[in-house]
Amino acid sequence: MSKDVLRYDLMVQDALKGVVRKILTEAARDGLPGEHHFYVTFRTGAPGVRLSQRLREKHPDEMTIVLQHQFWDLNVGEHSFEVGLSFSGVPERLLVPFDAISTFFDPSVQFGLKFEAQDQPEDAVSPEVEPAEPAPAPAKLVPAALPAAKGKIPAAEPAPASAKDEPAAEGEDSRGSAEVVSLDSFRKKP
Repeated sequence: MSKDVLRYDLMVQDALKGVVRKILTEAARDGLPGEHHFYVTFRTGAPGVRLSQRLREKHPDEMTIVLQHQFWDLNVGEHSFEVGLSFSGVPERLLVPFDAISTFFDPSVQFGLKFEAQDQPEDAVSPEVEPAEPAPAPAKLVPAALPAAKGKIPAAEPAPASAKDEPAAEGEDSRGSAEVVSLDSFRKKP
């Protein structure tokens, strides 16, 4: 098989992050339309993430925020978004780069995206094999027809304990559980 010099996987991932950027930009400008609301899961240790030390200690790997009723000052830039949320009655300001997002989900229409990390941990690379560049997996689409299940984080894998402890910014809500489907599964097989 030929090497993907064009890096279609990165192009698809960037395009889908553009979808998230556009959705958040419209929400910042016009507010949330209808019943739309968003669960955004991100890697708290990713470069550029800004949150309080208290939240970082409580969610050392990932956390999920809910943009529904109680958020303010949503500002969306080209590479990140900033938002004010309340955590256990304490107002916080978060800055989240789009590259840190691992899951975006809108339960009102059962739409979700799952992103793979673009960098691999160094200990995952064998010392005798040195790849020219890590190859991230493409973003995965969550199908639209999903069963609703109360109290589950919308992801195919079990959510980390830090994300399941309590909803990050909103009260409990009905959310769909989702099966993650790879973009490759939609391609024709020989």
